[in-house]
Amino acid sequence: MNKVLASSDEAVSDIFEGASIMVGGFGLCGIPENLIRAVARKGVAGLRTISNDMGIDGAGLGLLLEAGLIASHTGSYVGENHLLEKRMMAGETRVSLIPQGTLAERIRAAGAGIPAFYTPAGVGTVVAEGKEIREFDGRQYLMERALTADFALVRAWRGDRLGNLVYRKTARNFNPMMAAAAKVTIAEVEQLVEPGQIDPDAVVTPGVYVKRVVAGEIYERKIERRTVRKHE
Repeated sequence: MNKVLASSDEAVSDIFEGASIMVGGFGLCGIPENLIRAVARKGVAGLRTISNDMGIDGAGLGLLLEAGLIASHTGSYVGENHLLEKRMMAGETRVSLIPQGTLAERIRAAGAGIPAFYTPAGVGTVVAEGKEIREFDGRQYLMERALTADFALVRAWRGDRLGNLVYRKTARNFNPMMAAAAKVTIAEVEQLVEPGQIDPDAVVTPGVYVKRVVAGEIYERKIERRTVRKHE
């Protein structure tokens, strides 16, 4: 089955108002920047985004936030996006903060068909409010539910027309687990190849998880925070 679509705009054409969307990446590393820009152009509002962070002002998910398309956000870090911080403090955007390891495991659990699991992270803090607590071997654990979404937007280094994906180094981050956790996974790839050109042992996300593939049109590859030393 050929899952390749002609453009990022076509790939996100059925994202609807109020949809929940997982977005891969860590900061600006490994984000599906072409798909994000396509969602911004589509202009669908009330989105419930799930991502490690909101990137930075003017880039990545920050584009959707500035366009007023995000109603709520679930993630583990907001410090680099000043607009999100401002809107969160003003009560204009609902933000749910989750310990990073817990966020990753909740997404991974959904892809594995595991409805819930227990973790010690957050015991005795506000994270534990309203959650079941059980004791195992003398230690307390919180029950956390699996986290899924209507759509997952992910980015891979290389992909074939069947949807098999390979990621490159740290750009792998949240992308594989999100690809398995959503109802509809849309993957943008830097290199689109024919079936058989990817070593099966190198495949990280099998095509069975991916509904659509698009070759990324433009990659800006912005740096979240550039730090250089002064010449001595």
